[in-house]
Amino acid sequence: MPFKAKTIIMKVNLLFFAALMLAFGCFSSCNKQEEEPIHEQEQPNLDLALGDAYITDSLFLENGKLKVYNYVYPSIDPYGKPIMLSGTISMGEAVSSKASAKGFILYNHPTIYRADQCPSKGELSMQSLAKEMDLITVSADYYGFGVTEHHHQAYCISLCNGRASIDAFIAAKELLSQMGFSWGDKIFNVGYSQGGQTAVAVMRLAAEQYRDLNITYTFAGAGSYDLPETYHQFVDATIAGMPSTVVSVLLSYNEFKGLGFSNGGMFLEPVASHINDWFLSKSYTRQEIDAMVGSLAIADYLSPVLLDTNSSRAGELFAALDQDNLCHGWMPRGDEHVMLFHSNQDITVPVANTQNLYDFLTENGVTDIDLQLQDVAATTANPAHENAARNFAILVIQRIMSVIDD
Repeated sequence: MPFKAKTIIMKVNLLFFAALMLAFGCFSSCNKQEEEPIHEQEQPNLDLALGDAYITDSLFLENGKLKVYNYVYPSIDPYGKPIMLSGTISMGEAVSSKASAKGFILYNHPTIYRADQCPSKGELSMQSLAKEMDLITVSADYYGFGVTEHHHQAYCISLCNGRASIDAFIAAKELLSQMGFSWGDKIFNVGYSQGGQTAVAVMRLAAEQYRDLNITYTFAGAGSYDLPETYHQFVDATIAGMPSTVVSVLLSYNEFKGLGFSNGGMFLEPVASHINDWFLSKSYTRQEIDAMVGSLAIADYLSPVLLDTNSSRAGELFAALDQDNLCHGWMPRGDEHVMLFHSNQDITVPVANTQNLYDFLTENGVTDIDLQLQDVAATTANPAHENAARNFAILVIQRIMSVIDD
């Protein structure tokens, strides 16, 4: 069979596999791969001593077609202190057999709540999609998962998660080099939802602190890049598509930005009394938590003081949210190649986030931006935010394979 025909068939197979896989929510909702968990033992509930990165375990999955290395590496926690975090390196059998790749996918995972949904504990949906592209995928767990799962997760703390992702990538390259791997110069920075926010944070940190990190292409889908705007839109619309995400943002910024709210000061019952068991226990999925919250109307679970956007306490919250706002306050390099994706019907992460980011990037010299705004509707089973993840992933695969072919 001619090479070109093989390439076309591989693309069709990958895109069909992506559509099939994402139809079951693997990409956007991070369901654990129950049949092949990465870890057979729980991580110890204690902080690791600081040191160099090292592999914790390695194994083949998917009948030998996916090689996985779990590892820990040094980074910085949300308080600015050194810590060891965990992540995953994965690759297809072609890369693992010849110890050579065309480059990397830096995959920033979306919203997760259950402890076993992080990359190092079994969620490898995007990694599975990437395994046939001769690329190595690197995924950080983020602070609050993997070896730090006993800590509060740094949910939507963009710069913290972006730093975790970059440090995971740097450590992965060191470990792979020690194992004799080689690779090309392609680096694809990918993320959807919270992962989209993290992908843009990676782009920002590359411009500000990691000038030698030359990202080939950034793919950011439906991320909360402008949290103050998001909060205002929720108040104006009186609803949010996934109440769990609103509660989790408030918990995270209260914890890591020192706002000093009590649970009762932020939330109404029954949410206020169930923060520990519903959210902090990391025992439930997003769907399960949303069902327990029981309403999309934010007035049913947020305190009146946070619904009054003119109150002093709400002002403190907006100031904290604005500290990680990716739509102002930094200067892009200008040579970035970016695809921004969002559904116009998304009520989980309003499309204004992507519109505001697009305006900011174009106003500050980024000329190669592919803005993809689609009309992806909600269904009985899933909100528009999750349904649109399928379209995003297919576009990402198409673009990556096009760049690789070129």
